[in-house]
Amino acid sequence: MKLSPSEVVNISDLRRLAQKRAPKAVFDYLDGGADSEITLSENTRAFRDILFRPRQAVALGQCGLSVKVLGREISFPAMLAPVGYSRMMHPGGEVVAARAAGEAGTGYILSTISGHKMENVRAATSGPAWYQLYLVGGRGAAEGAIDRARIAGFSALVITVDTAVAGLRERDPRNGMKELLGGSIFAKMPFLPEIMSHPRWLAGFLIDGGLPKLENIVIPGKGPMELLDVSASLAQSAVSWADFPWIRQLWNGPIVVKGILIADDARRAVDEGASAVVVSNHGGRQLDEVYPSIRALPEVVAAVGNQTEVLMDGGIRRGSDVVKALCLGARAVLVGRAYAYGLAAGGYEGVKKAIQILRDDFERTMRLLGCPTIAELNASYIEYPSSWKAH
Repeated sequence: MKLSPSEVVNISDLRRLAQKRAPKAVFDYLDGGADSEITLSENTRAFRDILFRPRQAVALGQCGLSVKVLGREISFPAMLAPVGYSRMMHPGGEVVAARAAGEAGTGYILSTISGHKMENVRAATSGPAWYQLYLVGGRGAAEGAIDRARIAGFSALVITVDTAVAGLRERDPRNGMKELLGGSIFAKMPFLPEIMSHPRWLAGFLIDGGLPKLENIVIPGKGPMELLDVSASLAQSAVSWADFPWIRQLWNGPIVVKGILIADDARRAVDEGASAVVVSNHGGRQLDEVYPSIRALPEVVAAVGNQTEVLMDGGIRRGSDVVKALCLGARAVLVGRAYAYGLAAGGYEGVKKAIQILRDDFERTMRLLGCPTIAELNASYIEYPSSWKAH
């Protein structure tokens, strides 16, 4: 689907188009957060507490935008974060998102909770690809997934540590998400008019075969997990620090620990062999009323920034947000909703547009700051609240 340049100028425009195209249950799954959605809101608002301090009258030639993350160069310091259930947003789902990332010269992270086989996703991208491992389905399923990820060519394993249980995303039960995905026809009936009012989405969903199984969670003796089994399985298979020795025995590549908000957990992740940590609150979808990610970043950088690579995600909507994160010490950022809005709005073209928006805005911000290279970005280019300083 082609997107008109006049109707898509920023990520908010993609969000608006996604809301128009997708049924309310699907859009709210993508857009919503846990409980009162305080952290969801703060993730974006907190960037406004950071102001720029530009250098003027600086003549710049070509800005150096590339950066190395886990030894692989990417074209600018933003990778696509794992987004579960992407195939519900658009039939192309993870495959087209990975393709767009590779063509843009950046990396893609595949969620365990995905509708396309990991081998097909890896084959779709020419860039670095990481696999996010959940232990849903038990260790047997996880061992199979790790083996498949290694053979397929995924270069890093991402372990998310903030999902002891699934957060309560209150929009989902109000919209009948569970009933729409797996309930009887009678349970679905109150929500069908909303689905029927989005014929383009519905046609794509039906042509794609309807609700896919989770092809990357293959339970020994049973096959791929049904999508609705995930929430119950998550509570039974939360990752703990005690699981890391077992994971390291199975995976000899880099391990990235995602979901870190405090210095002590960052240090523990490094002790457990993390090659990178991701400062993240799961997009405000788990525990509500925690620090916005950008607010937690300085503490984690101060604790482990000289020992491991520090990434962050949460609230990135503009290239200027990426610049601010790098000024506070992040090596790069992960973007989730920003590209997922594009996916829901226009499939491959929407993801491609989201990446282009962020990259162009990132370069423009660098030039207006008077900073020629990423290596020269530091806290002297910004002013931020003193209360954010490391504990």
